[in-house]
Amino acid sequence: MSDERENALYKVVVNHEEQYSIWPADRDVPLGWKETGDQGTKKECLDRIEVLWTDMTPLSLRR
Repeated sequence: MSDERENALYKVVVNHEEQYSIWPADRDVPLGWKETGDQGTKKECLDRIEVLWTDMTPLSLRR
């Protein structure tokens, strides 16, 4: 992996089912997703998701 990709900035996004993902920081978030306010390297964002996403069950099934 190139240094450029390793150092790229991402943001943590979440959908209506409370499922998390990362998205390039310089791109608009896709429809159905919203930003959590967390941003950093890919590793930092994935580490943050690990803290935030404690229940992998979609919200609609938890209700």
